[in-house]
Amino acid sequence: MDVSFSGILSHIEDVGRKLLKSGECTPGDLCFSLQETLFAMLVEVTERAMAHCGSNEVLIVGGVGCNKRLQEMMGIMAEERGAKLFATDMRFCIDNGAMIAQAGWEMFVSGITTPIKETFCTQRYRTDEVEVTWRD
Repeated sequence: MDVSFSGILSHIEDVGRKLLKSGECTPGDLCFSLQETLFAMLVEVTERAMAHCGSNEVLIVGGVGCNKRLQEMMGIMAEERGAKLFATDMRFCIDNGAMIAQAGWEMFVSGITTPIKETFCTQRYRTDEVEVTWRD
């Protein structure tokens, strides 16, 4: 399941300036509301994905995975579903390092390798675009 926040961010940049200028809210209120809304969306999408896949585990990684509030919200959802939440150590939450390493490991142990001269690095690596050939 893919999620895009570009429309929300464009909207908040426009409306947020107006709200702040008029004094209708503080920067802290605006940031908190945006965080709560976006995290609620992530939790809902995660819960749907869990139901769709029949999963009872959630792993939070990536830069946003460092956020304690997201971990708390995911934990509440997981507990309500009788599921387990796993949040990686902050050392592994930057640039999706844990997800990239896991995908590489799964490929390696299943015999999928790439000659070093054919390898490359990309900062925009998307693990959801990897062809999964190591699983039935």
